[in-house]
Amino acid sequence: MTDDITPAAGLANIDQLVARVIAELVREGVSLTPDATRPHAATATDGELVIDLPDPTLEAARRTIGIAEPYDPDGLRNLCATTTARLGVGRTGARPRTASLLLFQADHAVTQDAIYGVVDDATKDALGLFTVTTQVADREEYLLRPDLGRRLSEHGKATIAERCVKRPDVQICVGDGLSAAAISNNLADIYPVIEQGLTAAGLSLGTPFFIENARVGVMNDVNAIIGAKVVVLLIGERPGLGIADAMSAYMGYDPQPGKSDADRDLICMITTHGGTNPLEAGAYVVEFVKKMIQHSASGVRLRDVAGAE
Repeated sequence: MTDDITPAAGLANIDQLVARVIAELVREGVSLTPDATRPHAATATDGELVIDLPDPTLEAARRTIGIAEPYDPDGLRNLCATTTARLGVGRTGARPRTASLLLFQADHAVTQDAIYGVVDDATKDALGLFTVTTQVADREEYLLRPDLGRRLSEHGKATIAERCVKRPDVQICVGDGLSAAAISNNLADIYPVIEQGLTAAGLSLGTPFFIENARVGVMNDVNAIIGAKVVVLLIGERPGLGIADAMSAYMGYDPQPGKSDADRDLICMITTHGGTNPLEAGAYVVEFVKKMIQHSASGVRLRDVAGAE
């Protein structure tokens, strides 16, 4: 007896059989949820299964403990409440629970949007920022060649030389860095606080601008042209799985080619999502800048001279 069923036909028959079995289970009210702590609705229409899972990124779902019978329930709840880390997520056999996997994938997608996103023109136009670029050709090269993001393009250098005030007390720059979302979500709040605070302190400000595909070290190239006493660079941080819009404020006294992170100060994790509020961070930036100008120093040297007083 010969078998006339082709491989494709066999797979189709299996798919139809599975669909019919699932549909029958649903009609009989059998729960398809392996974990009672993770409810969802299952319906079958025309032999196709539709599973409705709750949005895993909502706060209630994000904070749900996935271990069905923990040894110390109260202790586990208290531990999970102290951090946004993925604790107590549980497993199904040797695999992550579906809700945990979906949340991880959702958070990872947000980081990719932040990294590959673009700061829109409206955000820059609202503060009168013109745009210059580094030596990076595109976003892929930006991720592979950090060194190119630390150097301005020749056209960028010429634009800055033409359009910027020279030798101000403070030069403010904005860079997309590794998170466009950090700039889009926080710049409108932090920038006016810095601008108003520095002006009230009697400090002169340079012409602000935006640097596309920027790394922190680009501060050195910028100030080699402008000659400010202090440069402040507001830049997007590397996004994490949970918070993807954190901004950093890097500050340096007279940054020049050859200077390193040891010559800079930093306020990081500027975000309304569990970090330093942008308004508060702006006030910190102003105080840091005033101290730098007072001591003509930043970074490790600032700590040495300020600590000696």
